[in-house]
Amino acid sequence: MAARPVLRGLVIDLSPLRSGRGFRIVFAVRLISLFGGGFRLVALPMQVYAMTGSSVLVASVTVVNGLASFGGTVLGGLLADRLDRRRLMLASLGVEALVVGVFAVNTYLPGGPLLAVVYVCAAVNGVIGTMGLIAQQSMVPALVGPHRLAAAGALFALTAQLGAVTAPALGGALISLGGVGAGYIATCAIAAAATAAVWFVPPTQADTSAAAVPALRAVADGLAFVAGSPVVRPLLLLGFIQVLFTMPMVLIPEFTDRVLGGDAALAGLLYTAPAAGALLASLTSGWTGSVGRAGAIVPAAVAMCGVSVVLLGAGRSAAAALGALVLLGCCQAVEEILRYSLIQAHTPDALRGRVNSAWLAQAAAGGSLGATLMGALAAVLGTAAALMAAGAAGAVLAGAIALTAPGLLATRGVAPPLPDDLPD
Repeated sequence: MAARPVLRGLVIDLSPLRSGRGFRIVFAVRLISLFGGGFRLVALPMQVYAMTGSSVLVASVTVVNGLASFGGTVLGGLLADRLDRRRLMLASLGVEALVVGVFAVNTYLPGGPLLAVVYVCAAVNGVIGTMGLIAQQSMVPALVGPHRLAAAGALFALTAQLGAVTAPALGGALISLGGVGAGYIATCAIAAAATAAVWFVPPTQADTSAAAVPALRAVADGLAFVAGSPVVRPLLLLGFIQVLFTMPMVLIPEFTDRVLGGDAALAGLLYTAPAAGALLASLTSGWTGSVGRAGAIVPAAVAMCGVSVVLLGAGRSAAAALGALVLLGCCQAVEEILRYSLIQAHTPDALRGRVNSAWLAQAAAGGSLGATLMGALAAVLGTAAALMAAGAAGAVLAGAIALTAPGLLATRGVAPPLPDDLPD
């Protein structure tokens, strides 16, 4: 009998799915959208390369989408704090279905697909998709309540890892069976179904006073809150450190070849290992909703991400490398679950859109800078030494942020603070 409470404390908490129809629909739509995005992740590069034979042009489409996504964070944050978030999510999914339909039509043009259409659709999809994601994340606290935020974060992390592991493979299989055009048609139908489902999500109350504030002032208010919050500020800094110094995937091909002496099959396993670790951590995340020192665990988890990258660089066998990357994925999932729940809990609802946009913006910018940093370090120090240097820097900086953030370290649990605890 004693084993049952222990298991309940480990197994992922599914209570948000039982808390109401709204979150169940949002969860299902998120899962469907991740699979649609996974298909486009495979289809777009393959289509552009088939059209042009140029890897430079393939990369340029990715850059256009990334820049558009970054721009969408600012616009999405403002709108999520001014409009009904359900309607914003609905509009985003509707436009996404339309864009995927245009991709499909472009594929079947008599003279062949047009590259200009691909660029425009990639840009629109980047802006609109990011806006929908911000609205989705910002509306979750109202759907599940403050005491289920960690469980909701774990379920979101689980969908992300399932999408990362299976969506590209399913996308490749779909392309091989029916071609790129048929895949676009299928994902367009799925996006349309997801759009229809969002109609049944309860509406969220818009902040009517926010609409009267000028856009630049509203952005400044959001940044001022982040800068002044003793909890949100260090959490965003820790997230930036994590993506800047502890994302080693850009060096996996070179590390596999020059250090491990492996082939493409081993590289594939190394790419999958972090997702497997994160999936394991998400499935055993039941404890995150009741942990007593949630604020202290986040910097510890980020520091352990750095240690994992150090272990990866120091390893000289496939088993050691796989173990280090599985550990990295576990630590990333833990910090993501707790960081999401703490940020939502310690941000007033009227500011959640702008704070979530800052979170996505720092993650996107940090990821691009991190890949650049890893490549530069590898060119100077060599692959293994670059991994160890970056991982050590990430661990040290995580510790430094923790030592200068007593408000975060004192945070217990993920329930929201009393109004007096919020910064002015």
